[in-house]
Amino acid sequence: MRGKQIILDRDLAQLYGVETKVLNQAVRRNIERFPESFMFKLYKEELKELVTICDRLISLKHSTVLPYAFTEQGVSMLSAVL
Repeated sequence: MRGKQIILDRDLAQLYGVETKVLNQAVRRNIERFPESFMFKLYKEELKELVTICDRLISLKHSTVLPYAFTEQGVSMLSAVL
């Protein structure tokens, strides 16, 4: 997405053994540590594209909440705030 390799918030939450909601709360509490080069919220069109490409994301098809996408630097920063 946007020329970057990403991992979605829900996948990171699963890796860290926390709920996606908890992960996103930690990010919001430390938002100054996550510039756009570290993390960004997907646009609806980007989410549709991901769901079309990746069958395992079908549960996001009708989601009202757009997921966060983390770059490699964002994942590193996330490990520091969790």
